[in-house]
Amino acid sequence: MSSPSRGASLRQTQWQPHVLALNAPPSLRPWLTAGGSLTARLKDHSQTFRVQCLHQRVARCLSDEAAVIGLHRPGRVWEREVLLRCDNRPVVFAHTVVPMSATAADWPLFSALGERSLGTTLFGDPQVRRGVLEFARLREGHPLAQRAAAALFRENEAPLQERILYARRCLYRRRRGTLLVTEVFLPAVLDLKQQRSHNE
Repeated sequence: MSSPSRGASLRQTQWQPHVLALNAPPSLRPWLTAGGSLTARLKDHSQTFRVQCLHQRVARCLSDEAAVIGLHRPGRVWEREVLLRCDNRPVVFAHTVVPMSATAADWPLFSALGERSLGTTLFGDPQVRRGVLEFARLREGHPLAQRAAAALFRENEAPLQERILYARRCLYRRRRGTLLVTEVFLPAVLDLKQQRSHNE
């Protein structure tokens, strides 16, 4: 039986400013560090791309998210979680939080996204300012690793065999609002092959 301190350590992670600190598989590093829209990159590596919205609701942010989005302690946020699917296979679990203080003027399309891509919205808006990427190894006890595994289970996908998942996150600002996007890369992303280039 694990001790309480060990359980707490599994639920937390240290976000790093450089991908080399993760010791991630070399084949995954281009996905972690790629600039621009992840949606566009996934579309380039598949015949069909789809956003599957798992939920969008009021929730409590994770302990390592509060300070980043300007909260003194973990509190209520707007939360959106989706699976990004390439050729119907889930390849990325994405988790977004927006402080309750944000207004419709800050993020005018967020509440009505549905199955549309948030990334396309963010990168298509000249008022959005993108922060720097941070990277993390998520152990199986981390909430986002658990949610990703649960989402795959509900989809009748093969259970995750990896004890560690790799993730990145980025803070976006628009007007007075902040929005934090965390992207957890699922094992199937490594099976993707580039289908077309941006030059086509």
